[in-house]
Amino acid sequence: MLFSTLQVVFPIFATVGVGYGFGYIGLLSKQVGDNLSTFCITVLIPVLIFRTLATADLDGLSPWALWGTYYTALTTSAVLGGYMVRKVFGREARAACIGGFSAAFSNMSLVGIPVITSAFGQEALVPISLIISIHAPSVTLVFVLAMERAVVVDGYQEARPFKDVMHSLFNTLIKSPLVIAILLGVGWNFSGYDLPVLLDGVLHPLAKAASPVALFSVGMTLLNYGVRGNIAIGSVLSVLKIVLMPAMVLVLGAYVFPLSPLWVAVATLAAACPTGVVAYLYASQFGTGHAMSANSISLTTIFSIITMSFWLWILNFLGY
Repeated sequence: MLFSTLQVVFPIFATVGVGYGFGYIGLLSKQVGDNLSTFCITVLIPVLIFRTLATADLDGLSPWALWGTYYTALTTSAVLGGYMVRKVFGREARAACIGGFSAAFSNMSLVGIPVITSAFGQEALVPISLIISIHAPSVTLVFVLAMERAVVVDGYQEARPFKDVMHSLFNTLIKSPLVIAILLGVGWNFSGYDLPVLLDGVLHPLAKAASPVALFSVGMTLLNYGVRGNIAIGSVLSVLKIVLMPAMVLVLGAYVFPLSPLWVAVATLAAACPTGVVAYLYASQFGTGHAMSANSISLTTIFSIITMSFWLWILNFLGY
C-alpha cells in the first residue's frame, strides 16, 4: 500500500522539484515560471475543465452534497485561520482576512488535478471540476466582502456601497478564463452535442499538457516565495490547511453528506492541496500579510508531499 502511494505521489512532486531545480540553477528565469503559471491558468486548465464538463455524463448528478462537504470544511478552516491571526497573534483585520484565505484556498488547478487524476483516473475529473466550478467565485466573493469590512475596521477607507463592490467583483469574475470555461463546458454538455472531432483534436493535447506544465510551473514559482520572517503564523495556517481541512472533509463526506467513495476521496485530496498563490497576490494588493501568505504557500507545498501521501494512505486504508 505504501509503495502504491509513493508511485502516485513521487512522480508528481518530482516534477515540481525539477521545476524548482531549473529555476534555482538559472537554466530558466523566474519570469518563465510566472509565464508558465499564467499559461496554465488562462489556457491549459480552462481547456481541461471545458473538455471534462462538455463530455462528462452529468445526468442525475447533484453537486450539492459535494459542495456542502467541501465548503463547510473550507469555511471552518478560513474562520479558524482568521481568528488565530486576529486574536492569538494580534494582527489587524486585513491580515486576518489574508490568514483565513491562506488557511482555506487550495491550489486545486495546478496541484490538485494532477494528483487526483494520477490517483483515481480520469473519472475523478468530474468531481474535482464540480468543486473548482464554484471555488474561485465563492471564495473570492466572501473574501472581498470580508476585506471591504476589514479596511474600514482598520481605518483605511470609508465603506463602499454594496452595489459598487458587487459590480466590481462581477466584472472580475466574468472575465476569468476558469469561469468562462465552466460556463461553456456545462452549456455544451446540456446542448447534447458531441465535441467535433477536429475541435477535440486541438483540445485534447492541450488538456493533456495541463498537469505536467502546471507542476513544473509550481516548482519554479516557489522561488518567488520561500520562507521568511516569523514563521509561527504561517505554520499554524499550514496545519489548518493541509491537516485539519482534509480531515474535516473526510469526516463530513463519509458520515454527514451522502457522497460516493470516489467523491469522498477526491474532495479530501482537494482539501489537502497546498495553499494557492492567490493568497500572496491578495496580500500584495492589500499591503499586509506578505510573510504569512508566502510562508503558507511554501510550507504547505513543501510538506504536502508528506501530507498528501498520508491522506492517500488513509483513503486506501479506509477502502476509498
